Amino acid sequence: MLNGKFYASLAAASLALAFTPAAHAAASKMVGGAAMVGTKTIVQNASQSSDHTTLVAAVKAAGLVDTLNGKGPFTVFAPTNEAFAALPTGTVDTLLKPENKAQLTQILTYHVVAGKVTAADLMAKIKAGGGSASLTTVEGEPLTASLDGSNVVLTDAKGGKATVTIADVPQSNGVVHVVNAVLMP
Repeated sequence: MLNGKFYASLAAASLALAFTPAAHAAASKMVGGAAMVGTKTIVQNASQSSDHTTLVAAVKAAGLVDTLNGKGPFTVFAPTNEAFAALPTGTVDTLLKPENKAQLTQILTYHVVAGKVTAADLMAKIKAGGGSASLTTVEGEPLTASLDGSNVVLTDAKGGKATVTIADVPQSNGVVHVVNAVLMP
């Protein structure tokens, strides 16, 4: 017969295991009808999301698959299919053409920040910046993060805005924040 001390020890061990970094990294969120698993890379997870098929096609056309499958860490602000569809008619088809690879790469890398920037990190940066924070993208130009109520809003170089709709999607090589608009350098 097992005593109460055994159960208390088992409960403590289970609780400790649940909060280890490895357990946290394996946590998942649902995006586009699929679990985004923290043990998979950005591209592996995005490929499972029905809301990010255009983004995945664009990443492939730009030749960025190996980069976004790399060690990182990266923070990606991932536009949904609806965000791409909101661009002027023909824009996506034009960008996906081989002759426009450089422009497509510029746009996609404008959605990536080196390092892992969580929602808490963003909020702290916004607070420290007196209401806004500048994020340097891999493309080289800044994005400005601010709050609209409790929502994080990113403003691009042209004044366009995207709202983070799903924050802190875990990846083995960083973090993804789903956004509702395509940002333009």
